[in-house]
Amino acid sequence: MKFYLISLGCPKNLTNSEEFSARLLAKGHKMVFTPEQADEIIINTCGFIASAVKEAKDEIRFALDLKKKGAVKKVAVTGCLVERFKEQVAREFPEVDTVFSISAQDTVENTLKKRGVILDPLPSSLYLPEYKMSLTAPHTAYLKVADGCNNRCAYCTIPFIRGAYRSKPMKDVVREAKLMIENGVQEISLIAQDTTSYGMDLYGKPQLLELLEKLLKLKGLGRLRIMYGYPHRVTKEIARLMASTDKIFHYLDIPLQHIADPVLTRMNRHCDAAQIRRTLDMLKTEVPDISLRTNFIVGFPGETKKDFNELKKFVKEYEFDNMGVFEYFREKGTAAYAMEQVPARVKHERAAELVETQSRVIDRINQRLTGTVLEAIADGEDFGRTYKDAPDIDGKVTFTRPVKTGSIFKARVVSAEGYERELEPLNDK
Repeated sequence: MKFYLISLGCPKNLTNSEEFSARLLAKGHKMVFTPEQADEIIINTCGFIASAVKEAKDEIRFALDLKKKGAVKKVAVTGCLVERFKEQVAREFPEVDTVFSISAQDTVENTLKKRGVILDPLPSSLYLPEYKMSLTAPHTAYLKVADGCNNRCAYCTIPFIRGAYRSKPMKDVVREAKLMIENGVQEISLIAQDTTSYGMDLYGKPQLLELLEKLLKLKGLGRLRIMYGYPHRVTKEIARLMASTDKIFHYLDIPLQHIADPVLTRMNRHCDAAQIRRTLDMLKTEVPDISLRTNFIVGFPGETKKDFNELKKFVKEYEFDNMGVFEYFREKGTAAYAMEQVPARVKHERAAELVETQSRVIDRINQRLTGTVLEAIADGEDFGRTYKDAPDIDGKVTFTRPVKTGSIFKARVVSAEGYERELEPLNDK
């Protein structure tokens, strides 16, 4: 069988695609890179919010149109859309040959031979995958340390989709990282829905610090990047470990979602504004050059103009290097669904205003960056990222001269405007 893969959504979903694609390849099947070459299209969907659901359904329609025209024989759908809506997917798209759950990826070859809906319970634990390939650039990779979530934020569907929080045993994480290093990976991004809760289910308390200490001992390690930390679980010990080594990028993706206490309470975020500020201040003290990425939701039910103005002031004050802004999406099954909703027009206006606020922040950051020396990683001969930029989600930079793809080196910022920055490599030999 020749299959064409469409993988949607976050890096956590991408790792599922990497695992079942590798399993198919190991069984003698062939991955092709245009849908017209394929016998079967496999769509690994996202179903987190309304826009992701729409994108997934559009891709399903695209694949089914090719099937109708005879360009492909079969279409299979898996991923978060299936986990969230289950049989509804098959009812809405009866022409789809196979609808299968995330848990079926271990038996994907046999699953794809079947027709209809194959829904197995989510796995009760994570483990070192038997097969895994890279669907990213060879020098960078995602390492999923846990799946699911127990935080139960009022707006979030993840617990219904991915289930309870499940950590991968530490020995399996270390072994997977070792295999990545042996395969030439220079940048390993540690991912989970809540990376800072790693190990709580297996060891009775968070073990991210201990995991990092073990990973740092691996021979040939390039750099680690920590994604998706929760503010009330980012400890001073983790910050000090980060500051003590150049093997961990001084970068943290720390989704905050809001800063106004009334909104945080309704969101069920398990922390308040004072805690968030203490965490951020601690990070900037312990790791002075730390780069922080965050996300904010505007227009959450009950958000007042005062709440929003507090958020704007906070963004100006803390000057995040990278920031995502999302209008609140009303999702069935969540606690926030029944709350008093903010008008769509207001949500849209506030999102645009916060984006504009952040653009002025970036202007100030760029003024300070110009002429400084940063660590960079080359994604190609003439482009890449700085340590401040995670793959796929943050900005890219260009280099003044060609460098070796995958190399990590110091570079001087020659110019910076918006998220477009040019760097002069200094020691990339």
